[in-house]
Order: sequence, then C-alpha cells, then structure tokens
Amino acid sequence: MEVSKKRHIAKTITWRIIASVTTFILAYLFFKEDPDAATKATGVALAETVIKMVLYYFHERAWYKSNFGIKNRADKS
Repeated sequence: MEVSKKRHIAKTITWRIIASVTTFILAYLFFKEDPDAATKATGVALAETVIKMVLYYFHERAWYKSNFGIKNRADKS
C-alpha cells in the first residue's frame, strides 16, 4: 500500500484544525467570565497554532536525522 503526499497534507491540515478549535474552546471556557473571552481565546488559538507548527517542524527535522527504528538507512528513500 502506497500512501500519497496529498493524504499526509490533508491529515496535517485537518488535525491542525481540530487541535486549534479544541484550544479555542478550552481558552474560551477559561476566560468565559471575561467580556473579551472570544478575543482572548482567538489570540491563544492563533499563537498556539504558530508556535506548535514551528515546534513540529524542528521535531520532524530531528526525527529525520535520527536513525531510531530504521534498520538500513541506505535503503530509505
């Protein structure tokens, strides 16, 4: 079974949407007594999205350089 890059991209985008909406809901619940709850929750969700994308990139690069779980690195393509 071959998995296309489009599938990986679609999964990445849909997961990011789920994660950011979850963060927004949690932040909104934390700030619910504040009249600016939606604005604050939006700010938290946007910051979380950017920060986590940057962290994920470096996490992915570290794993790419790692040989953990790869039996023969020369055969990897």
